[in-house]
Amino acid sequence: MTPSTSTIRTLTTRIVSARRLSMVALALALVLPLGTGSVRAAPSPAAASAASTTHVYLLRGVLNIFSLGLDDIAAKLDSQGIPNTVANFVSWSSLADEAAAAYRAGRIKTIILVGHSSGATALPDMINKLGQLGVPVKLAIGLDSVFKTKLVGGNAERYINFYIASGNGEPVRRADGFRGKLENVDVAAVPGVGHITIEKNQIMQQKVIGAIDSVVFGGKGRPAAPPTRMAAPQRAANVTGYR
Repeated sequence: MTPSTSTIRTLTTRIVSARRLSMVALALALVLPLGTGSVRAAPSPAAASAASTTHVYLLRGVLNIFSLGLDDIAAKLDSQGIPNTVANFVSWSSLADEAAAAYRAGRIKTIILVGHSSGATALPDMINKLGQLGVPVKLAIGLDSVFKTKLVGGNAERYINFYIASGNGEPVRRADGFRGKLENVDVAAVPGVGHITIEKNQIMQQKVIGAIDSVVFGGKGRPAAPPTRMAAPQRAANVTGYR
């Protein structure tokens, strides 16, 4: 059946309108700067101040070659304006001295520690030394600590130990001298996680950054983070084991 003249006119009008919309969209794409969709909102003055007076110390494990995911975390902290230091775990004592000096001088108000493997095992020693120097730790995060790690003293307001129960990691134990909240979290169910990949795993990095952000920014209007692309197998997982 041959279409009527009115039908042909309607189809022609729709085609012309679609072409015009496409041309407008193309023009906008050429005019707008690249990356417009991922531009962050400027942090509030309170958020910027909280970030600038925080320092995150990230301790690598043995040989400096198995904890390179900490560098990725450091880069994400940099993008949020949060100062940080990445070093091998053997530097924990000198880093504690530096942190204490900066805290007393008022340059640092919030100290956060993150460690992987042997770096996580060294966290209690760093917390204890800072405590002896009269300096509190706001948050400490261990990533698959080994060698029966024990919190012996100091003042870490919150200590999160992410460990893989089916691997090398172990729960962290509390001694009577430790003051603070201890959380042992078994992350064996997280897709793709392992002892040498836990700090590189995108889900785990998001958990670490999220915990840090909640301390640094809280309700201070933190900047919106750009969307993170994740491989299909690393979809969000419900991690249990808080205790």
